[in-house]
Amino acid sequence: MSMIELKDVHRTYGEGHAAVHALRGVSLSVPPGQFVAVMGPSGSGKSTLLHLLGALDWPTRGEVVLDGKNVARMDDNALTRLRRERIGFIFQFFNLLPTLNAVENVCLPALLGGKSLASVETRARQLLGRVGLGDRAHHRPSQLSGGEQQRVAIARALVTDPPILLADEPTGNLDSRSGAEVLTLLRQACDERKVAIVMVTHDAGAARRADRRVDIKDGLILNDQSQVPESP
Repeated sequence: MSMIELKDVHRTYGEGHAAVHALRGVSLSVPPGQFVAVMGPSGSGKSTLLHLLGALDWPTRGEVVLDGKNVARMDDNALTRLRRERIGFIFQFFNLLPTLNAVENVCLPALLGGKSLASVETRARQLLGRVGLGDRAHHRPSQLSGGEQQRVAIARALVTDPPILLADEPTGNLDSRSGAEVLTLLRQACDERKVAIVMVTHDAGAARRADRRVDIKDGLILNDQSQVPESP
């Protein structure tokens, strides 16, 4: 069973002569435990693809099936639960809340899902320990380096044990060492927890850490090939 399934997906913005065809018949299937890197130039459709995979946008034509569910057939409440509980998001600019410390930021998705702080704090601290920040749990984002903030963001993305992880340029604002650490953490989530990961990146070196590379241009997949992931 695939965790992610796109079937002949088109996404068009606008109408007539002003129409922009962001995706033009994209099909993609990602099973549990596979790490997929998506590459392409600016304007190729990468961001549109990621928004569709996160149920943040909908196709003009075609089907998006996430965790066995066709998003077009889900109501707003079901979509909210899907995004909150079944999909983890990692962003280039971290998106941590500056007034919360690291452990509070990690807890946030579970708290929004109705869980109590007491029920999720132990899990959050475990995750911070796994990403090497057990001693930084009470530091706010301004007290953490860029690499540390991204590791907090990864812990936050994993706190609900989502089967799908979407990463948008997760190493884009990091130095090479911090970027390598982040990629190792993603690789571990994929290998140990069988998370299906789709990572959009401009970095060919980062893409080599994935099991599969998908090249997209002008809304079309030009290349989709498996590869042996490169060691750090």
